[in-house]
Amino acid sequence: MSGLVLKLGPKERVLVNGAVIENGDRRARLSIVTPNAHILRLRDAIHPEEVTTPVRRVCYIAQLVLSGDADLDEAKPQILRGMEQLSQVFTDPDSRAQLGRATEFMVEGQVYQALKALRTLLPREERLLAAAAG
Repeated sequence: MSGLVLKLGPKERVLVNGAVIENGDRRARLSIVTPNAHILRLRDAIHPEEVTTPVRRVCYIAQLVLSGDADLDEAKPQILRGMEQLSQVFTDPDSRAQLGRATEFMVEGQVYQALKALRTLLPREERLLAAAAG
């Protein structure tokens, strides 16, 4: 993750390699220069009870790796399998591109970037599920 820049709001929390870091009273920018550092914005965290859809499930597994609660080598095949299953549902070009990016990042071990790409599918999944229910 060399070169990752986090822009934090006042009092925003971020998990870096298992340690929770809270920003001060002002906006801040942090440059993460350590490759493969595990970063998770706590405002973006998915809680276990919110893992109710396929995209959320794949995001949650990636999140567990970033929080240090799951081993990358064990979670990587699950995440890649989940993304393969998602590619059979998300057939529009933009979603396919996001899944392609997420897959490339996972293959490279860049879990934060993969999670970031996967999160763009959450609103689309919500729309698909709403259309299917209605």
